Amino acid sequence: MDFRAIAMGLAFSAMWSSAFTSARMIVMDAPPLTALAIRFLISGLIGLGLALLLGQKARLSRAQWRSVVIFGICQNALYLGFNFVAMTRVEAGLASIIASMMPLMVALLGWIVFGEKVRLLGVAGLCAGFLGAAIIMGSRLSGGVDGVGVILCLLGMGALAVATLSVRSATSGGNLLMIVGLQMLVGSAALALPALTLETWAVNWTPRLGLAFAFTTLVPGLLATWVWFRLVGRIGAVRAATFHFLNPVIGVSTGALLLGERLAPPDLLGVAIIAGGILAVQWSRGATPAPGSGADRATDQAA
Repeated sequence: MDFRAIAMGLAFSAMWSSAFTSARMIVMDAPPLTALAIRFLISGLIGLGLALLLGQKARLSRAQWRSVVIFGICQNALYLGFNFVAMTRVEAGLASIIASMMPLMVALLGWIVFGEKVRLLGVAGLCAGFLGAAIIMGSRLSGGVDGVGVILCLLGMGALAVATLSVRSATSGGNLLMIVGLQMLVGSAALALPALTLETWAVNWTPRLGLAFAFTTLVPGLLATWVWFRLVGRIGAVRAATFHFLNPVIGVSTGALLLGERLAPPDLLGVAIIAGGILAVQWSRGATPAPGSGADRATDQAA
């Protein structure tokens, strides 16, 4: 792994983890599904515009179109939809911790459903990751955290894990910005109906809302997704997914610094254990398939 790949991985992890804090800021002042649908519409149009300027066309392979639909619905509409609604009830740090467990869920489902081999280190990493989550959940639930919010976060994480296992060749064939833009538009369309039927347009216009919305739209929404696809194309999804061990650490730190969210000792212990578990699971995969191979695409994608 060269220096450029490391820099891209660190940048992706920072952008992805910061999205929970900016999302929390948005839902404090705007209806979550409506805000998310508008965000995807803007991000998608920007992505398509940039793709067209770069000469990219919407001539995608069948696998790429499948990626557009599955990720657009499962990742953008379900995963982020559940998380945006959840963050009207729970803190950004807790939401980021639950979401960061997605690589563990992917490894677990791959082991149980697809019969993928998991080495002893990987099994230990899975156990450690879920133990860390149990420590945090036990502490938070006893402290009065909203159970519905936690369930919504878990449902979102599960939707992204299913999407990750369903698409194994999303980045082959180029047209990355076109794929990213189309995924955003699919997510916006999928969220439009529930946003119109379940929410009322009640917005508290504040500078915080404007800055958080702009940041979420451009940085985690568009730039981070593009960086992730570039990183996967450069070093493969298995190696790229290793950077997810940083997500719980950065996520809770950002929430604490910008929103003043509390960090109790059980939270810090659980985050450290989850991060170690994610790293162990990725290391246990051993010999990484060559970038572009089918097995390589089975691992992780998140934005």
